[in-house]
Amino acid sequence: MRFLADESCDFAIVRTLRDAGHDVSEVRLISPGASDEKVINIAIQESRVLLSEDKDFGQLVFASTSNSPGVILARYPANARQKLASVVAEFVENNSEKIEGHFIVIQPGRIRISE
Repeated sequence: MRFLADESCDFAIVRTLRDAGHDVSEVRLISPGASDEKVINIAIQESRVLLSEDKDFGQLVFASTSNSPGVILARYPANARQKLASVVAEFVENNSEKIEGHFIVIQPGRIRISE
């Protein structure tokens, strides 16, 4: 699967997904400091699922007239972060058919999938 990691995305997620064989591009390397709108456009143009911890992407995706390739928004508090990368990787591995075109919020003990 192809992903675009926003600058707010924990690098442990990037590393874990790459280790699992996924193609993960990073905003911090291709367009540092890009606006949220530009990040969404890059994800759409490159057909990559966006990985972020920035809740502003929810509003942008739902307000956009373009079809999103999908967004995974991680909402993990500091005391639970050690599990974040493995939870995201496990979700991707077991639910790849539910990711494309969906907005997914991953929180400790809860995963919500919206269209």
